[in-house]
Amino acid sequence: MSKQVTICVIGSGYVGLVAAVCFAEIGHQVICVDNDEARVKNLCEGGVPIYEKHLPELLAKHRDKGVKFTCDLAAAVKRSEAIFIAVGTPQGDTGAADLSYVEAVVSEIARTMGGYKVIVEKSTVPVYTNEWICRVMYRYGVDPKSFDVVSNPEFLREGTAVGDFLHPDRIVVGVGSERAAEVLRRIYEPLTGGGYYAQPGALAGPCSASSPARLLVTSAQSSEIIKHASNAFLALKISFINAVANLAEAVDADIEDIAEGMGLDTRIGSKFLHAGLGYGGSCFPKDVAAFHWVAEQRGVNFQLLEEVRKINDTQKEIFFNKVLAALWTLRGKHLAALGLAYKGDTDDIRESPAIDVIKRLLEAGASVTAFDPEAMERAKAVLPASEKLSYAKDIYEAAKDADAVLILTDWKEFGKIDLVRLNQTVKFPIVIDGRNLYKPQEMLDHGFSYVSIGRPASYQAQQGKPRKVLL
Repeated sequence: MSKQVTICVIGSGYVGLVAAVCFAEIGHQVICVDNDEARVKNLCEGGVPIYEKHLPELLAKHRDKGVKFTCDLAAAVKRSEAIFIAVGTPQGDTGAADLSYVEAVVSEIARTMGGYKVIVEKSTVPVYTNEWICRVMYRYGVDPKSFDVVSNPEFLREGTAVGDFLHPDRIVVGVGSERAAEVLRRIYEPLTGGGYYAQPGALAGPCSASSPARLLVTSAQSSEIIKHASNAFLALKISFINAVANLAEAVDADIEDIAEGMGLDTRIGSKFLHAGLGYGGSCFPKDVAAFHWVAEQRGVNFQLLEEVRKINDTQKEIFFNKVLAALWTLRGKHLAALGLAYKGDTDDIRESPAIDVIKRLLEAGASVTAFDPEAMERAKAVLPASEKLSYAKDIYEAAKDADAVLILTDWKEFGKIDLVRLNQTVKFPIVIDGRNLYKPQEMLDHGFSYVSIGRPASYQAQQGKPRKVLL
């Protein structure tokens, strides 16, 4: 194993908390700093503020041992060799990333420096943020020889973030000096050297002692662009397949067959070729907008990114119109909404298409009963329960006497519903699936009229129990 490094991680959100715990898991001493006293208190007392697979177990294993939580940034900076900045960079009014939180943290670091430090951008930031961090440090009179700034973007997917960190596709490090590069090599050596994977109890995954993680060292500017370009390209794949889905539906083709045929081409691959409601979350919408803004500032016409955003926004409107077409009118209709998170395996509702769709349905006069395995408490903060909106304890309570069931998030359990029970629970057997979790014929066989994305709608013939007939 490599020499242990004392690391300060600033920010205990989805990125910072996962990074802090995973750095402890690979053998380093970590101090995780946050200015939210209630959040730090919760973490110190054993709380787990976000839903993330493997995170509770690793927090229990390393809390007060490999990782400690505090609000005292100055003390943490002084004790640490490397300082990872993992604070929010929300989208501003112009589309640019708001870097005020990053600047505030860097200003505080500058006031508390003591000895050589490596300051690491872990937050998603636009190109030349590295240079701006250096300028802020200089303004506070910090000796240029006493620090280096490194870009080390995260490539974590919510729901699988711990596995993504410990078994990464690649670790990208953008540096301007060999001294800083060496510190980052030491930090990641348990993964790049394979030592972590040989340990008893190491989290299983695609990397191994014989096939360890790969480290790519670049300039800071290249590293910063790699992050934005990667997310923008993935967003492009999602918007592309959704655009193809709309064409497929118009000519009675099946987008699932089309996506499978495309994905078998190794140059394209099957990942992110899933037609649906579009992308959401804290990364793709913000990063596409920020990348577009950066290009504009440099005089580059990156109009493709604007089209990616437009297609994504349009997809929610298309789904709303599917609901309207299936039910004729929405005023007075009662709908079951399955899903609130922007995707399965997370409780994150930021930029969630499901939330947008539900808001639109309520505005149209429908009443909604919603269920999500993990995201309901967060959703209640933006969609409070009311006369028109309620929350259910499970799928079947949400579906009770519903005029239609809407699948809005791709939770695995939503693809394994007891369809016989569901048919007996709803008022009318209509399922409008925004995530294509079922085969149309399977739904027909269970007595449902089924509407999905990029496939012809399947309507039950007017037979059977009168209350089950779609008029």
